[in-house]
Amino acid sequence: MPASKPYLLASLLCLASAVLHAQPSESLQRLPPEVLDVRSPVDRVTGTPGSMRITDRSCRSAPVSDVRRRIVDTAVQEWAYFGFGVDDQARVEPSTQPMPRGAFARLSASESARLASTIAGYWAATPDSDWILQRQNANWNTEGSGARWRDAWSAAFISWVMCESGLGSNDQFRRAIAHHTYIDQAIRAADGRDAEAVYTAHDPGEAAIEPGDMLCRGSRPNYRSLAERRAQLGAGARTHCDIVVKVDAEAQKIMVIGGNVRSSVRMKVMHAVQDDGQALRPLSDNGRALFAHLKLEAPSIALNALDSTPTLQSRQCQTPATTLLAITGNSAPGAC
Repeated sequence: MPASKPYLLASLLCLASAVLHAQPSESLQRLPPEVLDVRSPVDRVTGTPGSMRITDRSCRSAPVSDVRRRIVDTAVQEWAYFGFGVDDQARVEPSTQPMPRGAFARLSASESARLASTIAGYWAATPDSDWILQRQNANWNTEGSGARWRDAWSAAFISWVMCESGLGSNDQFRRAIAHHTYIDQAIRAADGRDAEAVYTAHDPGEAAIEPGDMLCRGSRPNYRSLAERRAQLGAGARTHCDIVVKVDAEAQKIMVIGGNVRSSVRMKVMHAVQDDGQALRPLSDNGRALFAHLKLEAPSIALNALDSTPTLQSRQCQTPATTLLAITGNSAPGAC
């Protein structure tokens, strides 16, 4: 067992009885700013569902040397706030078959109401998104505060994470309501046509995947390579990206966190392979091809960055055993 794993098990695997007695609100609260200096997305909006409005679109600016760590820490805190959901994916190559319907399960009405201002706050980090919130207000007024979001918010989540992590300039990262906007920016950067962009696009397996990078798939069209997207640069497309938070080369697993995954912020545990002469490559995202690895041009951090995030370190005895099993391969309880 690598040296990092005993430390993680000793510090995090306190569970069994402790988690059975923990109240959900105890494990879902965001950390105070003195522990993790991330401003809550709810501070960007005012009002209640049906009359909510965006009041703050400001972004942080931070040295690029700090951004990779902040991206991971910020994404993990939101994952915890949404309840530590984990999808341990099947070890399968990409398929042309549609995903099973179970992948589209929705949050309960009460959870949707609890998270309404959080998701609205994510939208505040995307330019020109007022119309989306106005449309959602109409939805809430018709169906109640537990109504699901009409518009997919996964790109808004990514945009908010980048905004809060220090990529305040669109020249560095083009925040948008659709993933293809910043994917295209990373492709142009890889082609030497966008010198300010902090992400560059690679085919999966071409470059080493690290925490803070992103992995992207397409559904309409179902891209299978960067070349296919490069041929349609600038055209609308339905795509999705997740943030890498941990790479376990020995177990051949890559842990990523994304928004609007089963209507939540969830972790996916992707299985990976390492082809001759290439870097670790994720097999698929729910059976769909991952066509782009967006590499952050910033100093590296530990591949097991997830384990040392303030959220897991501070909430070690409240992290569900099933979550630890998925991310460590071992859920044996320890002493809190």
